[in-house]
Amino acid sequence: MAIRIIRTEGDPILRKISRTVDKIDDRIITLLDDMKETMYDAEGAGLAAPQVGVLRRVIVIDIGEGPIELINPEIIFEEGIQCGNEGCLSFPGVTGEVERPNIVRVKGLDREGKEIILEGKELLARAFCHEVDHLNGILFIDKVKEE
Repeated sequence: MAIRIIRTEGDPILRKISRTVDKIDDRIITLLDDMKETMYDAEGAGLAAPQVGVLRRVIVIDIGEGPIELINPEIIFEEGIQCGNEGCLSFPGVTGEVERPNIVRVKGLDREGKEIILEGKELLARAFCHEVDHLNGILFIDKVKEE
């Protein structure tokens, strides 16, 4: 495992749409491991592959309940509304109020290629939405509510 460099504001890769993972091979497994190590080292709650310079649909999240790894995640259900303060490892020191769904269900693959569906409420819902947005070139600063 290795700590990768986190791409920051102004890096054009953060605005690109990530490609679907067609085959889960050693490169994807290494990417997952490196992303988790990088996220923990940076004391973050989530990380998407574009943030480490890889345009693949891969995310890792840990809001304090253990790591979640998702390959090709897609949000399949949203309910409710929450508004809360958000930050991002690609925007050190920047935070803002962002409106997100209060409950989401996400479908994706685990590292063995099995389909999984996870439900997130409150902070986990926020993290799922934030990281999936990264895969589509959308950044939290695009959604910060004006005061």
